[in-house]
Amino acid sequence: MGVLDIPQNYDASRYDRPSVTVDVVVLSLVDDDLKVLLIRRKGAPYAGMWAIPGGFVQIDESLEAAAARELAEETGVTDVYIEQLYTFGDPGRDPRTRVITVAYFALVPADALQVARPGDDAAAAQWFSMFDLPPLAFDHHEILTYALTRLRYKLEYTMVGFQLLPDEFTLSELQRAYETILGEALDKRNFRRKILSAAIIEETGHKRQEGEGRPAMLYRYRENAVAEVKTRRLFP
Repeated sequence: MGVLDIPQNYDASRYDRPSVTVDVVVLSLVDDDLKVLLIRRKGAPYAGMWAIPGGFVQIDESLEAAAARELAEETGVTDVYIEQLYTFGDPGRDPRTRVITVAYFALVPADALQVARPGDDAAAAQWFSMFDLPPLAFDHHEILTYALTRLRYKLEYTMVGFQLLPDEFTLSELQRAYETILGEALDKRNFRRKILSAAIIEETGHKRQEGEGRPAMLYRYRENAVAEVKTRRLFP
């Protein structure tokens, strides 16, 4: 018998089949606040409540394809950085049936934002502060809490933060981004020393005026920078 052969007495109907969904946490930095895109549900369950964009995985598509499709269908958001977050499978998380969801998060720079449009399954799409959320459907508050924790962790160890920034940025803008996500103030001199010594950004040769005084140097992330900087944790 070959490794791909199916036993003659195998009956798939003997086993329960939980449904599988994908949910996509879409995050952006807007006006020094970390925003998340939510949709208002049209139908039951939780009709009228806010939820993370998502839906059921089709039988012939990968999880990644389902996440991209649901994101585009429900919000109109496409071509963004997306990464698998975690799998949530509490038996009672959906009152309709046994549903396991694979959550993703997508990071969108503010300068690339478009007006989100709700899909057929959503009554509205709107950006909310991650620190001032409305009541949420299902276990989506738990998912968003986990997403923020993961983002903070990855911000300290990787270059994932650049996905939330424009192509060019000042050190002040970069520090404000870190402070907004981490939820704490960072010493300016210490921040600049650590971020520059990590060798993950470089000067662009351009400058921008920020208030009074001399124009500020603009930076970008180095294309050849090592994504993982675990041996040089930036902020304890």
